[in-house]
Amino acid sequence: MLTLDELVRFFDERMTASAFRLETLPEYSVGSDGNDFDRHKAGAPDPDWERKNPWLEKLRAEKKAGFRRYRVRVLRTPLNDYLRFACEWGYALNSKAGEEINVLDLTERELPAEVVDHDFWLLDDRYPIRMHYSESGEFVGGELMDNLGHYMKARDAALAAAEPFEQWWARHPEEWRANRTV
Repeated sequence: MLTLDELVRFFDERMTASAFRLETLPEYSVGSDGNDFDRHKAGAPDPDWERKNPWLEKLRAEKKAGFRRYRVRVLRTPLNDYLRFACEWGYALNSKAGEEINVLDLTERELPAEVVDHDFWLLDDRYPIRMHYSESGEFVGGELMDNLGHYMKARDAALAAAEPFEQWWARHPEEWRANRTV
């Protein structure tokens, strides 16, 4: 099992052309969000730009260099607070900066049988890494898998069943924080 530091090093050493991510959990407890989740829930108008801007700049630079960063977010509506935060202060901004984000809404379509039931990364179509999290969404470790074909099929099936985030988000204004009454 790779620790967070080992996983970052693995990415830095091996990732050259693309990084695909499948996200399946209803919530993640990760330090990279800073305190933005709490700020979002409290009604703050924007993320902490000092924290967010370097990431957006990285995404723009990757896109310009021809690197493909893309993901499928598996979710259900109505969204919980964390997913609303992820959509508004994560996906909406990241997609404008060059990340290809797709949504597979399980309230609208079934999960294809080929899609695995856990989070993973697929780097350069060569390295599948299963992500392990605790019950509360804290990162436990990354596991390099040896069944590449299985993960490539899972990625392809998830992408085929999903729709671009911007399109999905535009169809769901009832999920926007500004339109919520509760």
